[in-house]
Amino acid sequence: MPPAPAAYDGFAAFAAVNGAVRDCLRRPEDFARVAREFCADQAAQGVRYAEVTVTAAAHGERLGDPEMPLAAVLDGLAAGQAAHEIEVRVVLDHPRRRSVQRFRATLDLALRYADRGVVAIGFAGAEEHPLSPFADVLADAVGAGVHLVHHAGETAGPASIREALDVGRAERIGHGIRALEDPGLVAELRDRGVPLEVCPSSNVALGLVPSLAGHPLPQMLAAGLVVTLSTDVPSATGATLAGEYAAVRDAFGWDDDVLAGLARASVDASFAPAATRARLRAGIDAWLSGVGPAGA
Repeated sequence: MPPAPAAYDGFAAFAAVNGAVRDCLRRPEDFARVAREFCADQAAQGVRYAEVTVTAAAHGERLGDPEMPLAAVLDGLAAGQAAHEIEVRVVLDHPRRRSVQRFRATLDLALRYADRGVVAIGFAGAEEHPLSPFADVLADAVGAGVHLVHHAGETAGPASIREALDVGRAERIGHGIRALEDPGLVAELRDRGVPLEVCPSSNVALGLVPSLAGHPLPQMLAAGLVVTLSTDVPSATGATLAGEYAAVRDAFGWDDDVLAGLARASVDASFAPAATRARLRAGIDAWLSGVGPAGA
């Protein structure tokens, strides 16, 4: 049995743990080491492709160096990818309650480092803060071909998901578990095929659902939604990606076909190059047929 998810007294406590870790990162070698070790940890679980979120502009603002944190992370990821045969892309996020100027800085970083693997930007943090002040920057991101991924429908309700789609122009939704409260929204998400990055252990850790067995993931799949199984700050929740797959198998009694379907959905929802997606799908098929490891 996988370990039970960690428990936090709400989102603020969860964010405080992340903040304590963040404040330990000060030098280029700190950021590079975390990135290298991320690659090693993911490869050890059998992960072959990952999109990892980095709050680069916040680190740059904290340290008075806009470029260094992201450049160091990308250096570490380059070394880790070469050493561990894993492919990694970067999503830059921005807390909703922070300024439009910082979100503009996040977009600028994404554009400057696109050739080094930055593929998307998006909003995180407290979902009650509106996205309308960021409309101009979002339009510029779309015009520049930057992908958009926003957290919504986790601590806030279906309206936050609609805002992420309409104002935020989201291509994927982080979490989205409260979409089920609005049948019309469910139909829209299903018809548009918008992927939802569901993180069951994180939802339990934050007290948003009572237990893994009580998680709405089966209902989301039954409604025809595109769902990926994802992690949310594994160092805080104690849940690795392999652990998430084991946990939902145990909680819902799912077989290999269901797990492979979740893995395929994650590949199709990714911003990976076409050749990478084809390789990953082949790895999943090989795992399902029992002739090789999965390429999740």
